[in-house]
Amino acid sequence: MSTKKIIYLDHAATTPLAPEVLERMLPYLKSDFGNAGSIHTKGQSAKNAVESARRKVAEILWCEPQEIIFTSGGSESDNLALRGTLKKGDHLIISAVEHPAVLQTAEALEKEGVELTKIPVERNGILKVGKVQKAIRRNTTLISIMLANNEIGTLQPVREIGKFLQKNHPEILLHTDAVQAGGILNLDVRHLKVDLLSLSAHKFYGPKGIGVLFAKSKVKLKPQISGGHQENGIRAGTENVAGIVGAAAALDLAEKNREKESIRITKLRDYFIKKVLREIPKAQLNGDPKIRLPGNANFSFYGVEGESILLRLDFTGIAASTGSACASGSLEPSYVLQSLKIPHEWLHGSIRFSLGKSTGKQELDQVVTELKKIIRDLRELSPLFE
Repeated sequence: MSTKKIIYLDHAATTPLAPEVLERMLPYLKSDFGNAGSIHTKGQSAKNAVESARRKVAEILWCEPQEIIFTSGGSESDNLALRGTLKKGDHLIISAVEHPAVLQTAEALEKEGVELTKIPVERNGILKVGKVQKAIRRNTTLISIMLANNEIGTLQPVREIGKFLQKNHPEILLHTDAVQAGGILNLDVRHLKVDLLSLSAHKFYGPKGIGVLFAKSKVKLKPQISGGHQENGIRAGTENVAGIVGAAAALDLAEKNREKESIRITKLRDYFIKKVLREIPKAQLNGDPKIRLPGNANFSFYGVEGESILLRLDFTGIAASTGSACASGSLEPSYVLQSLKIPHEWLHGSIRFSLGKSTGKQELDQVVTELKKIIRDLRELSPLFE
């Protein structure tokens, strides 16, 4: 097995499990293995752990514990938020750059009789509140706008939309996919003015396979999984006790370090962006340069393929991701990047770097050095680059 150190710049995809979180989880993987639905001592120990975790998550989101529903991850939380609130004849508004968990669910619901409006973003990747306001109809039931984009990191005006709805259309629900924002941005649902909010633990140094959906008490959700009484009858299935404990521990840890870490990562991000744009010809940053996640830097490089860049980076021990092809393996460019109206010859050469706890200035300098070589070599082979 290789002992080569990896420079990991794909934290938007997933993060490593924090040692402190694993330590909190281990008892519920070993000795405290009881089913939280059982009435004996081991079962009640598990139930107490779940409810303690629920209270901790609620405390961080500034909501009531009964408004927290544990799921299998961000995708299930998004599905439950949409499918649990919409019926045939309802009108749903989303942005055109939502994560597939929202976008594809919305498109499936449209085939089932839900009316769907997709709002395009501006060239900087940010939605105009006025366009959302104008799209509202008499039968608008739900608006779902992500807090931070998973590809280009841009932040959407969720709070402003929420303020407008509370004042003018209190009957319309507002959901935000906050999966990329967990442990990074303020998740106070009162501040955000949302009725539903989705999270996934593995994005903030927690375990995979566990998510959170905040649903305000006024929201009447239709269960999407039946066969049990768990999660107040909203989501059947034996609770993933270790995962739930880990999710709460990870969110708590991230929240305690959030402001300090955000400042550190933002400085590194800006340093990295400037260095890449200064040292690599015909490179551009995708998305707004400031209104974006602290750790996100998404670039397009003219005349080269993102997959080729990614593979060569990986060969040098650098992990990043490409935004040039969708998850299905299509050769079509990312719909998020297309929405920014980026010229075709730039679209395919896109790479997302997402910084995290392990990122330092020295690592970023090394990445730029390797990236310069890779781009130069690929352009020498490319018929698109002169």
